[in-house]
Amino acid sequence: LTHLNFAFAYIAPGSFDLIPMDDQTPESLWKLSTDAKQYNPNLKVFVAIGGWTFSDNDTVTQPLFGEIASTAANRQKFADNVVRFANRYGFDGLDIDWEYPGAPDRGGKPEDTENFTLLMKTLRQTFNGSPRQLGLTFTAPSSYWYLKWFDLPGLVKYADWINLMSYDLHGTWDRNNPIGAIVQGHTNLTEIQLAAQLLWRVGIKPEQVTIGFGFYGRSFELSDPSCSKPGCRFKGGARPGPCSDTSGVLQYYEIQAILKQIPGLRPVHDEKAAVKYLVFDKNQWVSYDDAETFEQKIAWANSIGIGGSLIWAADTDDDKFTAMSGLVGKQVSHVDVQQKSLLPTVANVAANLIGQIGQECQVLKDHECRPSRDLRCEKGFSLVGWDRDGCKVSRTSIQLKETGNDGH
Repeated sequence: LTHLNFAFAYIAPGSFDLIPMDDQTPESLWKLSTDAKQYNPNLKVFVAIGGWTFSDNDTVTQPLFGEIASTAANRQKFADNVVRFANRYGFDGLDIDWEYPGAPDRGGKPEDTENFTLLMKTLRQTFNGSPRQLGLTFTAPSSYWYLKWFDLPGLVKYADWINLMSYDLHGTWDRNNPIGAIVQGHTNLTEIQLAAQLLWRVGIKPEQVTIGFGFYGRSFELSDPSCSKPGCRFKGGARPGPCSDTSGVLQYYEIQAILKQIPGLRPVHDEKAAVKYLVFDKNQWVSYDDAETFEQKIAWANSIGIGGSLIWAADTDDDKFTAMSGLVGKQVSHVDVQQKSLLPTVANVAANLIGQIGQECQVLKDHECRPSRDLRCEKGFSLVGWDRDGCKVSRTSIQLKETGNDGH
């Protein structure tokens, strides 16, 4: 794993500050998420802003992306807020998940297309001007209806890569589409390839894109239990899972539980679509990926040079990491947090200082006692953690960005 996205942070109307998405999401999760870097020093942790429900109709958050992107002042205000937030909690970058600019059924306006590109430009310029370089990505749909509102060539100029949501291709919402109320896998390699062609046609390169893998399945109640192949009709969503409690979707751990609980249950492999599906309890139908279908999709991605993989979402896997192990092709296990606890390392102390005083810190290497004048800090930083004689007073020596505040 190279990057971890915290999904999602929301935006406060008016101030454009980053806030928890709901009352059940404590702010402490932000710092706990970035603390994961202590288990993997090469890990980058991004904060993802937005998501599907953020832009739902009749919500106070739906107009916010459009409002932020509409003026230079708002764009800069938001960009500055993101930098402060990232520095405070130790995030390494930002993913914008605007679902969807321009789309009239999602509160979009025609001017969103150009304004989104301007927002990405402002974010990139602001991030580049920050002492700590931050990454920047955005999430794109695989549906042409929503993708047509994205200025992909303009957006990708300022992004490190594009996260392509190559999942949720089908679901119970299809009953309102021309395709009709027929069961189909929520992921389908043929359709993913067609969606990718939309990107290639406007000059996006495969290495600029990560493709998405869903650790869940879309589920249906069949209209006729004797007709269960893709293309058969459905009545509605399948029964809610015992934990996710939402009709029409089952998390990966719930699918694995069904496989264990029903003796003799065998998945059907749709080889062309590179997806599997289960039919259980006579009329319940769910599609999902496993090691075999993950491998099919990855083989295609590797053959054209796709930049990487996107997982939605790590917390929907089972306790044996069956989905993750299937995706990466090797067994994945828990980190023994008791043996490798989050110790107060120099890097962690520096990160905590950022959160406490809101300033930029950089860790220096340990040195023997010698005059502090021999140590050189970057422009805009001052050395702390040394006594008047120029000797280190603790194992934590950092350089602290000067802001003009007393005592720093």
